[in-house]
Amino acid sequence: MFKNRAIVFILVTLVIDAIGIGIVFPIMPDLMARVGASDTGQGALWGGLLMAAYAGALFLCGPIVGSISDAIGRRPILIAALAMLALDYVIMALATSFWLLLLGRTLAGLAGATYITATAYVSDISAPQEKAANFGLIGAAFGIGFVLGPAIGGVAAEISIAAPFWIAAGLSAANAVFGFFVLPESLVKEKRRPFGRRDLNPFKSIIDAFRLTGLALPLICIFVFEFAGMVYPTLWAFWIREVFDWPTLYIGLSLAGYGVLLALVQGGLMPHFIKWFGDYRTLMIGMTAALAGMIGFGFTVTVAGLVAFVLLAALSDFVPPLITAMAANQADEDRQGLVQGVIASLSSVAAIMSPLVMTGIFHRAVDDQGPYFPGAPFLFSAILVGAMVPLVMRLKGHATV
Repeated sequence: MFKNRAIVFILVTLVIDAIGIGIVFPIMPDLMARVGASDTGQGALWGGLLMAAYAGALFLCGPIVGSISDAIGRRPILIAALAMLALDYVIMALATSFWLLLLGRTLAGLAGATYITATAYVSDISAPQEKAANFGLIGAAFGIGFVLGPAIGGVAAEISIAAPFWIAAGLSAANAVFGFFVLPESLVKEKRRPFGRRDLNPFKSIIDAFRLTGLALPLICIFVFEFAGMVYPTLWAFWIREVFDWPTLYIGLSLAGYGVLLALVQGGLMPHFIKWFGDYRTLMIGMTAALAGMIGFGFTVTVAGLVAFVLLAALSDFVPPLITAMAANQADEDRQGLVQGVIASLSSVAAIMSPLVMTGIFHRAVDDQGPYFPGAPFLFSAILVGAMVPLVMRLKGHATV
């Protein structure tokens, strides 16, 4: 009963978190125009800066928040993070300048503990052989959120550019109140560890995690894959607008469609693939799909091609939860928060660097002064994924099934 109730709350929390994230994607070009971006290329660059600010705050705070949750428990961190997200969305709704948007995104990075702590919570209550499938449920929850988020964003933006943010703020605040009354603690006091000065330094925390036996390889793989995968949230709306000239509503619906696939892949297909093929072979299927999808997006200019490569990109979502589970199974119970915080921190480093790189490549690729090739960022991502294949092959010994 405790386990089922806790997982339901965690999944609801992540659905709401994903709704808040997904709401922004389809309206990003219009949001950047509201605060002064003069064209699509400049809007993409400014959007990249916002994503980098979010990731920078998450990088600095992720390991610290994870370590705090190892010391005081998951419940208070989750509730505080949801309240902080509500404040971020209020700022985003009211912002009329780029700098206010930047402030809001920075606060959201500080509140990145929703994902970090939720993943540590699920790890607390899962057996080693259950973690990959349960982390897949986390991905499925995000997928459902991405179905609702872009659709809500696209529709609500027809009323007002601020309306989607007010909806996200209300959902986050309501879930914080809900969690305060119903969420039990997952980390018993006997399994907690002290919080020390070393935990305040994200660089030392990352070094500590890399020194744990068996963790370095999956952490490196997570970083590279996240860097490459950031091409999708960073550029999807801008790439669709540039190549297909779709309106905001259609962009939102395309993201919602991808969210359906994400939920089906991670919540439905992945447990069966793990049962049929095992962790490692399922991971390699995801890697192959990621490589093929990115190459396809690099060259496609047709809606049929778009649909086909979206299906491949969805299968690539096997990769993150499987590598995360492999990392989690290498750590003791009193360090799950640290490990998830470091994973979030490395992902945020990728999210700082990747939007700047991807938007820079995109801007040059659609600028009148250079060769026109809007799919160039996807091909760059494919090169990165291809380069990490030899490392992923070495993770075979980390698989549990």
